[in-house]
Amino acid sequence: MDEKLAYRRILLKLSGESLAGPQGFGIDPSRAEQVAHRVQEVRRLGVDVAIVIGAGNLWRGRIGLDRGMDRATADYMGMLATVMNALALMDAMERMGLVTRVQSAVEMHAVAEPYIRRRAIRHLEKGRVVILGGGTGNPYFSTDTAAALRAMEVGADVLIKATKVDGVYDSDPVKNPSARRFDRLTYMETINRRLEVMDSTAISLCMDNHLPILVLDLWQPDSLRLALTGGKVGTLVGD
Repeated sequence: MDEKLAYRRILLKLSGESLAGPQGFGIDPSRAEQVAHRVQEVRRLGVDVAIVIGAGNLWRGRIGLDRGMDRATADYMGMLATVMNALALMDAMERMGLVTRVQSAVEMHAVAEPYIRRRAIRHLEKGRVVILGGGTGNPYFSTDTAAALRAMEVGADVLIKATKVDGVYDSDPVKNPSARRFDRLTYMETINRRLEVMDSTAISLCMDNHLPILVLDLWQPDSLRLALTGGKVGTLVGD
């Protein structure tokens, strides 16, 4: 099936909310298992998978900032929360027989490898799923930016932003039934229209390095598999 693949190595960007249950907060093991099933389908195709996950299900820095918390402190708390999510995802995947490695940009040797670019690439070459926690390791940078940076570093063919909607719209499709979905966008269109794909730093980084961004609904059956085998899924942001 390899010759039919549109992408051979992907960086999958997941929000922390993808692991949250119906209440929208915390870690729901059943949701982690659903994500793991999606990744398992992709690995069966022979695609290398690296993952960057957010922390919105455990910690939202904005809450702390609104109470006067130092920005760097709030960001470091978020980085630690991403490692908790990475461990939950690792556990779900390992129980399905996937071989995984968790790497963290914030060193914590007891639970994760330190992020080392060449080691991450070697894991991918050996068919392991690499889950990258700790953001970039620096405050003031989002996990979107971390995803763009890591995608470039490990040589991903595409950055896949997994969401709850089936692409990018010109307005919120939940609030506006007439919202228009885009099949394709350029990086500059995305930035100029202020479309909520990823933050501007992440999009600019992808634009400067010609890395395509594919936005799709992770929860639609087969959406990820179809995207990787050349199907028309979601919204592609590129040159």
